[in-house]
Amino acid sequence: MERAHEIIIAGFGGQGVLSMGQIIAYSAMKEGKEVSWMPAYGPEMRGGTANCIVIVSPSTVSSPIVTTFDSGIVLNQPSSDKFAPKVKAGGLLLCERSSIMEPSTRTDIDVLLVPATERATKMGKRQIANMILLGAFLEMRPVVSVPNVLAALREVLPERHHHLIPLNEEALAIGREYAAEHHHHV
Repeated sequence: MERAHEIIIAGFGGQGVLSMGQIIAYSAMKEGKEVSWMPAYGPEMRGGTANCIVIVSPSTVSSPIVTTFDSGIVLNQPSSDKFAPKVKAGGLLLCERSSIMEPSTRTDIDVLLVPATERATKMGKRQIANMILLGAFLEMRPVVSVPNVLAALREVLPERHHHLIPLNEEALAIGREYAAEHHHHV
């Protein structure tokens, strides 16, 4: 990865959108990369949308304000509608399958629908759906390494939640396996 990788992560508040961005950012910092993390909350929709832009770069990030992205991770239909058109050609759009009724029909980007909520629910922990998505994302765009993600989690999670780290590790692995089996490059 010789240049900056610009990622938009978007969904409803409470889907773990901002924490996914933070985990990528902390992991990149562990790797000595430059990072920009910018959250935004939109009042424009009921349920409240949240998104964050994460830029991971080998050198200084010139501007955190970007309007097109190398990758989009979207967890609801409005986010997909809004950001799918803003993924650069050759980029990646990763979608949470159960919440996207009308996936993007773009053929110049990688589009992957991941049944993250379904898999997380089967594991009895709905809230790790975002870690399954993160695993799928890192399989397709390894902007940070999984060991560093786990190391970052150990630092970010309060001690009382450390027992959840193996579950997060399992969720990352599920996402990675799913992406490896189901993605087709453009």
